[in-house]
Formats: sequence, structure tokens, C-alpha cells
Amino acid sequence: MHNQHFHSLLNAIENKEAVLGVVGLGYVGLPLAVEMVNQGFTVIGIDLDASKVESIYHGDSYIHDISSEELKKVMETGRFQPTTDYSMLRVIDALSICVPTPLSENQDPDTSYIETVVDQIKLHMKPGMLITLESTTYPGTTEELIQQKLDKIGHEAGKDYFLCFSPERVDPSNGRFTTFNTPKVIGGTTESCLKLGTALYGKYVQTVVPVSSPKVAEMSKLLENTFRSVNIAFVNEMAMMCDRMGIDIWEVIDAAATKPFGFMPFYPGPGIGGHCIPLDPMYLSWKAKGFRFYSKFIELAQSTNDNMPYYVLNKTSTILNEYAKSVRNSNILLLGMSYKPNIADLRESPGLEVYELFKESGANVSYYDPYADSFLDKHGDTVHSEVFNLEQFKTYDCIVLITNHKDLPYREISELGVPILDTRNAFRTYTQPHIYKIGHSVQHPVLEPSEALLV
Repeated sequence: MHNQHFHSLLNAIENKEAVLGVVGLGYVGLPLAVEMVNQGFTVIGIDLDASKVESIYHGDSYIHDISSEELKKVMETGRFQPTTDYSMLRVIDALSICVPTPLSENQDPDTSYIETVVDQIKLHMKPGMLITLESTTYPGTTEELIQQKLDKIGHEAGKDYFLCFSPERVDPSNGRFTTFNTPKVIGGTTESCLKLGTALYGKYVQTVVPVSSPKVAEMSKLLENTFRSVNIAFVNEMAMMCDRMGIDIWEVIDAAATKPFGFMPFYPGPGIGGHCIPLDPMYLSWKAKGFRFYSKFIELAQSTNDNMPYYVLNKTSTILNEYAKSVRNSNILLLGMSYKPNIADLRESPGLEVYELFKESGANVSYYDPYADSFLDKHGDTVHSEVFNLEQFKTYDCIVLITNHKDLPYREISELGVPILDTRNAFRTYTQPHIYKIGHSVQHPVLEPSEALLV
């Protein structure tokens, strides 16, 4: 039966008197906290990075999807308190955990951030607290890393506290789908946990989708992203096949996409990036091995996608060869570096790998990205974006487009006459012979009669 804690928290949620907490104020946590404040709740945000807390106090947003104006308004309500102090857990009624879960060098999940939060919850938990984990991870994490640890010190889920898993589905810079209107899957450890979780998320998310357990919720997120990974890998392989056959993969996809049922277009690229697609399938593959289950699809997709930067290098080499040049000592400009268009996020961006491969092959590599000012290369040195300068861009031996930002001046770049390798079909409307693309074979440039004599 539902106990006193359950009823008092349910009332506090209904009346918006519950104090909400968000741990991890990154690209998932900050938009979530802002949405909670906008819906009338008082929110305490906890992040160990003091500079983030400082920025929020000044209404200075470091997240693309939250403007500084919006953050200032939120701060003016007086209902958002960012802090680095975990002892604030003592006054929080419902906590959402949005910390990162990266992969180690060996592609195993690194759950140390979640473990740190659980250690702090053990020290400071308010009785009757609702805890919801949002960090993407392998099926079983909520029970193994939170429930079992709290059980050990005598806290029973569904009675002394409440526990749910609700995977984040943030798509950075998606103008159409936000925290509010993206349906939210949630699984509770007990029936009362799920009721409270559904009641809470229903206050600031338009559609809540309850499922029977945290494991189902954890698995649903991995299924979504593994689906993408496998389909991207398939279309990347098709691109390499079309390249060999002299067929344009982009035209093929456009033709197939006219079918109104049973086909969904995926597009090739220089590799996969972002926090989800490269990582999530590997959590699943890792966890499955504990059940002696080996997922061939996941591993195959990962290896195909991880090989795309090498394909970009080889393709560039083929293009330079047409101009009697080698990759070594060539000046190469990478256009765009972030993992997807119109944002500055460089996490797992395939451009970083392409950059290192060109360096290793002896090229002089620079990059230009209007969003991402700099990155650390694998030696820990800072690499800065070039300043936009068409005259200077004209001096490169090859330009490789990595990210199709919408405000790049494609026409002007296409008119420089520098060979271009387009990995995103961003130059689709320009058909000059010096513009090449992945998923289509390199055509020999037609030599002028005078040049032909020299050869």
C-alpha cells in the first residue's frame, strides 16, 4: 500500500510545492531544470563545476538550446538555485540525475559519475525522496547502482524512497522537439515509484509513457540509438559500394525516399558523433556479454562507422592524386568540426578523427567552424579554428567538408576552384568538376589541351 511519504510527495507535486533537484547541469540537466522552473517549481541545480554554477548565476548560458535571455528570466523568478553543494539534497523532494556516462578507453561504460551521486545521496538523502536517473546506461543500472546500494543501508524502494529511470531524449538544436514536447518514457522500481514519477514528469513534459520496469526504460533508449547506429552503418556501407560502382548514393537515397511506406532515409557521413550514437550501442553490447550474448549487429555497425574517417582519408588521397599531389605536405582545410550542423558540440565528432588521420599522413591540416572555436588534439594541444577568409581558403590543396552548417557560404567556396570532398552532400546544387562527394566515384578532371601536352 502507499505510505505517508507517497501521499505527501504526491500532494507536493500536485501543488507544485515539491522542491526539485537536478544533478548535472549539462545539455540534459540545464534544459530540464529550466523547464521545471518555467512550470512553477522551485529547483536546486547541483553541479561540481563551479564555473557552470557561476555562469548560471550571471544568466550566462553555455548550452545551445537555452538562450542567455531565457536563463536570466529563470534566475529572476528566484526559484532556481544552482550550487556545488551536495548537502542541499536534504531539502530536495524529487531528484533527477543527469550526469554523463562516458565509455572508457576499452569501450566499457564508466559509471563513476553516477556512483559519486549515489554516495552523496547516501549521506544526505531526505526521507521519502523520489530519485529519477536520466543518464543513458546499460539495462540494470538503476537497480544495481542505486537500489542495491540504498537497500544495503536499510532504505527500501517504494517505502523509504522512490526510484525511477527515465531516459533523456534531448536532440541538441532541434527546433521542433524540446524537453517539453518530446514524449518521455519512464519505468519505476515499484508501482508507487512509477505513480510518483509519472505525476512529476507529467508536470513539465507533455506526454509521459510509463513502462513496466526501469530495465525496459533503459533498454528502450539503447534500442532507439542502436537502431540509428545500425542504419547509418548500412548506408555508409552502401555509399562505399556505390563509390566502387560509379553510382551516386545521394541520388539513390532521394529516389528510395519517395516511397511513402517501409523506407526511412538515413544518410552517409564521415563517421558518427555526439554523445549517443557512438556510445549507447556499446553499453548494450557490453552488458549482453555478461549474459554470454554477442551482438554481431552492434559490433559490425560500430566497426563500419568507425572506419568512415579512413574512407575520407583514402578518398581525399584519390582526389589529390588526380591533381598529381599526395596527402603528405598538402594543405588541407576541414570545413566544420562539430558532430552535427549548427551547434558547437564536438563530442565524439568524426572530424576530430579525420584531423588526426591527416596529421599522421603528413598533411598540414587546418579547420574552419563558425561555431566551434577550438579543440584539443590527441597530444593535448589546442587547435584553433581559422578565421573565415576566402582568399586564404583559395591556397589550400583540398577542402574537406565535415559538418554541413547551414550558414556556410557554399557558393563562394565552390567558386574558389579548390578540389572539395563533400561528406554530407552539402554542395548538391553545385556541379563543378572539382567538387567530389563520398558515395560516388572520383571522375577524372578533363585536362585542357595545353595541359595535356605538358603531361
